[in-house]
Amino acid sequence: MSRSEIDAIRELLRSKPRPAGFAERRERLDAIDSSAPLARDINLEPIDANGVPAEWSLVPGSDASRVLLFLHGGGYCSGSIVNHRGMVTEAGRAGVRTLAVAYRLAPEHPFPAALEDARAAYGFLLDQGIAPSKVAIGGDSAGGGLTLALMTVLRDAGQPLPRCAWLVSPWVDLQMTGASLAEKAQVDPLISKPYLEELASAYLAGTDAANLLASPLQAELAGLPPLLVQVGSAETLLDDAVRITRRAGAADVQIKLEIWPHMIHAWHLWAAQLEEGRRAIASAGAFIRAQL
Repeated sequence: MSRSEIDAIRELLRSKPRPAGFAERRERLDAIDSSAPLARDINLEPIDANGVPAEWSLVPGSDASRVLLFLHGGGYCSGSIVNHRGMVTEAGRAGVRTLAVAYRLAPEHPFPAALEDARAAYGFLLDQGIAPSKVAIGGDSAGGGLTLALMTVLRDAGQPLPRCAWLVSPWVDLQMTGASLAEKAQVDPLISKPYLEELASAYLAGTDAANLLASPLQAELAGLPPLLVQVGSAETLLDDAVRITRRAGAADVQIKLEIWPHMIHAWHLWAAQLEEGRRAIASAGAFIRAQL
């Protein structure tokens, strides 16, 4: 591993003060991915997924009948298809088509709008004739929590579940009880407890943070498909990943946890500059390919 690469990204993040407003934060996140050009062999297609804006991506040789449905991070208040485009499209090199979902954001659209949109997009795939056994769902940060919430909703409704799921730095506890929020506060350049509290307040809009569809850490996890969890050792949400792995494993869910040394929150987003980002995406791709 080249520590210089992750150190350079840390320095870049620390050199830019966090914008105060949600509009400015969204612009800043979009700038992350736009700095790296998209690979020339990737074909993008914007679509309407049962009323939810979304985007297909496909690389030559991939099987269009196998799909990665991706729910981006951003604390439910920012993040977009644009700033996750590099991460998502490169994950498609696992031999799948990807569908990135632009679910509604808080505070304009609080809980459960994001979950409703995720469910609509999954339903769109089934409506298109994609077999659930050929679908993987992925998400980073809030998108990881949203992925788990979606699967518990589908399971409880008796609907078919996807074949597997990929969770990157998942935010699964909006009550924020993890010890790593304090233990990693000095080394995480992105995520702090006060910042998460602000995001949670905007998303929940009065809903109890213990709601199992907002904080799936305490949800019943039995019956979920195989999961891959990836998290960096240098992030405040480390305990969210470790605890959800333990709870899922105790519920007899097949789950694999990867803790990447020195990595920060959702480091995959800097894959163009970061070898570990590329390796983590490749590891996720191998997991998805083996499952589908």
